[in-house]
Amino acid sequence: MATDLSVILPRVLIVSRRTVRKNKFVDFVGEYHLDLIVSYGAVPVIVPRVTGVHMLLDSFEPIHGVLLCEGEDIDPSLYEAEASNLSAEELEEIRRLHASDTAIDTEKDTIEMRLAKLCLERNIPYLGICRGSQVLNVACGGTLYQDLGKELTDKLPLNERVVHMDYDNYDGHRHSVTVVDNTPLHQWFKDSVEDENMEILVNSYHHQGVKRLAQRFVPMAFALDGLIEGFYDPDAYNPEEGKFIMGLQFHPERMRKVDSDEFDYPGCPFAYKEFAKAVIAYQKKLNGLTNVTKSLKLNQEMEKKRKIIIRSFSTARNIYEHGRNSSKESELEAGAEFLESNTALSLQQENRLKQMGATVRNSSSYIEKLKLNEKRERVARNVMGKMSVEQLSDLMSFYQMMGQICSEVLERKLHELVNELSSS
Repeated sequence: MATDLSVILPRVLIVSRRTVRKNKFVDFVGEYHLDLIVSYGAVPVIVPRVTGVHMLLDSFEPIHGVLLCEGEDIDPSLYEAEASNLSAEELEEIRRLHASDTAIDTEKDTIEMRLAKLCLERNIPYLGICRGSQVLNVACGGTLYQDLGKELTDKLPLNERVVHMDYDNYDGHRHSVTVVDNTPLHQWFKDSVEDENMEILVNSYHHQGVKRLAQRFVPMAFALDGLIEGFYDPDAYNPEEGKFIMGLQFHPERMRKVDSDEFDYPGCPFAYKEFAKAVIAYQKKLNGLTNVTKSLKLNQEMEKKRKIIIRSFSTARNIYEHGRNSSKESELEAGAEFLESNTALSLQQENRLKQMGATVRNSSSYIEKLKLNEKRERVARNVMGKMSVEQLSDLMSFYQMMGQICSEVLERKLHELVNELSSS
């Protein structure tokens, strides 16, 4: 029996971290994350970081949100590690000092990168804490400091240096950050920051961090040494509408008073609260589209006709896109007849389909346009071949943002079209 999506609680995927217990590997996720997700009305679904899981992510559908948190260093080959100019001796010293964090976990990297990119492609709510914020930045073309101590701290005056991790005081360590005005973080902590310095004390535990922030993001907080401690995508932030893309380098879930579950500030749990709100809204939007699709069930004869019409349009589109016309003209007649006789389509919709080359009668003009497009493509490839890696990365980030906007607009228009067809 098929599962009714309307009775599934909002699902948040969280990738586990691996450790060793009694000479065996054990996967785990910190309970603070799980408790907060559950308390705000969603269900955490743990994705084990075992070999091969990155090929099975479709099995975790439906995905209503993704929360990525702690873990080892991200594989430096996934970003511009060569720009760090660290010597072999320095890299070895870093490995000795941060032995528990510098062991690369390729499977976890692969799983989390795929999930991050899936969220960006489908506008699924995403919250990245600590490593999760770094994954998000790298997935969008940003880069990281491979080691803050060597690349940032050692180059600063003593009065500007920040201790970002304390192995002997995991939960109790704090350092100040300056919150950026008119950001979600400021909204959550506005009753706790002072107007003059806009500072709060945060818990952090990391020796890497954002070096170059991906173009689509806006900083929300800075440490004294200039390191970005939080960022978000303002074009993908509206929890009420199911939009939430954010990364926090610090740990709001661990900012609690000594021997107590009371938070340091009232705003500490708000990242999880607003994330869960977006997850719930995203699920409702997804279920709404699914229910519309469900309601349009056709009988066997109508379904057969529908497939013939779709095949006709598909053939016409191939002519439009590739200039090939190996099919018989009769295969295109079903689409042409549908456009001429189906009164369910408005004149505007009919014209739009014809403009897309949906009939054989106007396909030849599109073949000419195709040749022009091929010429433009050659010019574009020549120009981009001369661009730097950073320029190409910024360009890709821009078009990812455009793709996201197109996806949202297309989703709305398809929804409107289905409603129009249903009511006619």
